[in-house]
Amino acid sequence: MDRAIASRMAGQTDPLSGPGLQVLICGASSPLPSREAAGPCVAVAAGGRVWIVDAGNGSAENLQLWGVPGPSLAGVLLTHFHSDHIEDLPAMNLQSWVGGREAPFPVYGPEGVAEVVAGFQLAYKHSHKYRTAHHGADLLPEDVGDLRAMPFGIGEGDPTGTEVLVFADEGLRVRAIKVEHAPVDPAVAYRFDYRGRSVVISGDTTASEAVVSLSRDADVLVHEALAAHIVERMSSQANQLGRPRAAKITHDILDYHATPVEVAEVANRANVDFLAYYHMVPYPDNFLLERVWLRGVSEVRPEGTKISFDGLLINLPPDSDEIVVKDIR
Repeated sequence: MDRAIASRMAGQTDPLSGPGLQVLICGASSPLPSREAAGPCVAVAAGGRVWIVDAGNGSAENLQLWGVPGPSLAGVLLTHFHSDHIEDLPAMNLQSWVGGREAPFPVYGPEGVAEVVAGFQLAYKHSHKYRTAHHGADLLPEDVGDLRAMPFGIGEGDPTGTEVLVFADEGLRVRAIKVEHAPVDPAVAYRFDYRGRSVVISGDTTASEAVVSLSRDADVLVHEALAAHIVERMSSQANQLGRPRAAKITHDILDYHATPVEVAEVANRANVDFLAYYHMVPYPDNFLLERVWLRGVSEVRPEGTKISFDGLLINLPPDSDEIVVKDIR
């Protein structure tokens, strides 16, 4: 038993410790459940620090299982406040706190992020108090276990396409742009630029001119997509089976997501080198469903496209055009 434990602990290496910009899909799925993938989450590593874009259900567990060190988590950036994008925020916070970070955990987002953070702070107040009492304030200072809201200047009512600089630090620039996801308001996409490389993460949106603008000449675009030709069938079948609530919900979600073909067109217009789909509705968890899900994409974008999965790692070495795709599992 000791040998097995020691081997497991010693064998864990940080998969995001390389140079340049690295993009790890820690959640490729959507609210429609899949045992194969966690809820939406993308980790972006630069300069030894890891930034998390959204925290879907199961994504924190993925990061822990893959050996991403808790203290390397520099903060979370939320695209919007749908439940499937914020569910693992407390788990990310705990992972980083127990790992030994030295300050409250930053949570960036548009208008409304302070309320989200305050709610989680209240809900986990007793849990944090218990952990500090049990392990000691020297190991787990209670105030370090806090979340810290970091709002930036995009709010409800601002026009789509409003763009701000979220932060610039040690060569990393992060920008946000408002996208269309009505009735959700605000919702944003993010762009990371570091050492001559770039990645854009769409969050939830329709096919958007804002994303085209933000993604101009980016190395990688990680974009959500809903396969309308599949979801329409799901809605029809739900009606036939006498499940009006499921039929209503699957019908309603058709109008505020982009289709796989529309996303390919966005990537082409933005001159993006590599497109990775995530937050896929429904998640294509077998080869046949992948083929159906991607129907029409190859006619628009014959190459440079990938259905992502939990554990897809995209390495962007500094000051080059190389894109290295791996499976860290």
